[in-house]
Amino acid sequence: MATIIGGIGTSHVPTIGLAYDRGKQDDPAWAPLFKGYEPVAQWLADKRADVLVFFYNDHCTTFFFDLYPTFAIGIGESFPIADEGGGARQLPPLRGDVALQAHIAESLVNDEFDLAVFQDKPIDHGCTSPLPLMWPHRPDWPGTIVPIAINVLQYPLPTGRRCYKLGQAVRRAIESYPEDLRVVIVGTGGLSHQIHGERTGFNDEEWDRTFLDLLERDPEQLAELKHAEYVRRGGAESVEQIMWLSMRGALGPAVKRVHLNYYLGMTTAMTVTVYEEAV
Repeated sequence: MATIIGGIGTSHVPTIGLAYDRGKQDDPAWAPLFKGYEPVAQWLADKRADVLVFFYNDHCTTFFFDLYPTFAIGIGESFPIADEGGGARQLPPLRGDVALQAHIAESLVNDEFDLAVFQDKPIDHGCTSPLPLMWPHRPDWPGTIVPIAINVLQYPLPTGRRCYKLGQAVRRAIESYPEDLRVVIVGTGGLSHQIHGERTGFNDEEWDRTFLDLLERDPEQLAELKHAEYVRRGGAESVEQIMWLSMRGALGPAVKRVHLNYYLGMTTAMTVTVYEEAV
């Protein structure tokens, strides 16, 4: 059967993609970020990951507010990389495994998650800004993607608890898939940041560190927090952290963090973590 071999939490700031595309890996302002992803890329290579399941949010690229689903899964052999105003990126389309994606969709619906399903839609920086830092892409990606979009833009949002349960349901779906695949779960977004209003530029490193600690050892505490508490502690956009809860829910009860890079040099703490299940 398919097996979950670990999880990754990562920021998905759009400027990561712009900096990568413009070759700023050694720029002093960017080097601490890019260096932090090198161990992640090595870990994925060592683990021989076949599939990355991405919990991410769409930034009005695939969907818009006139029809914005709470949860949506992409099913298709490929997905184009969205042009978000910076020009077409020199990345190959994301590869999909239709049989696996369809199995996860059916399993989630039978597990009482009412999903929207999309195909042939572009995927934006919520997924693609960190991806080339972790996975080689020339001439093509080494494996396939299962994109699962979560609404963190238009209220009412799913609760942290609901996102945590979504991750648990995805685990059940993956473990019931008969093909021998090595699967990594990725949760994107956050951490503390706000990009509009009176608190524009707000960050809270203490909250970020607390969140990362609880995510590893006591995610139940985080699942109980209301959206207002995430916003108060981390800024309006830090509610994206509920997508990290989906990643954590797909892992076992006990995990160990094997890598962390935290770089508060931009509008948000650009963070990447790697988790393995504790034996």
